[in-house]
Amino acid sequence: MSTSDQVEPVMERRYGGVGRCKCSFWFAVAHDILGVFIMMVGVFGGLVVHDLFVYAGAIIIFLSLIWWVFWYSGNIDVPPEELEDDVGLIKVKNRGLSQVVRRVSNHLSSRIRDSFRKNSRSIREGPAGSWPSNTGTEVSLSTVNDTTITSSSKELVRETLSV
Repeated sequence: MSTSDQVEPVMERRYGGVGRCKCSFWFAVAHDILGVFIMMVGVFGGLVVHDLFVYAGAIIIFLSLIWWVFWYSGNIDVPPEELEDDVGLIKVKNRGLSQVVRRVSNHLSSRIRDSFRKNSRSIREGPAGSWPSNTGTEVSLSTVNDTTITSSSKELVRETLSV
């Protein structure tokens, strides 16, 4: 006896009203209402520090833009067929020019990355490829435990530090 399983197509969920990001929407509305209220107290309140209230209200309304941007960007819908896999799989219809541009970009970025690696290695090694010598210098290092390690130019003492 066999059972047949039917696979239903995945439908994108539709959000009504304010969309997916309800928290950001209500934070933005609350900041707008609070900012307008504080600004109106400064304008019509007859207080000595009325300009403080006007500026504070304007700043709160300006900061509500952050919540509006969160709400808007959280509600952007991208159809699944337009999404491209993040691991480098290219859609069949975009293989031509996109693949060439991707290869050139990868080649240039790897060359730039390798040039920085070569330059940093040559700076550390010095001009002749060897580590620079510290002849005639005295180095002292204080650790967290207030012990002092003194090293002369003839001997090299290396101690690891942990932070």
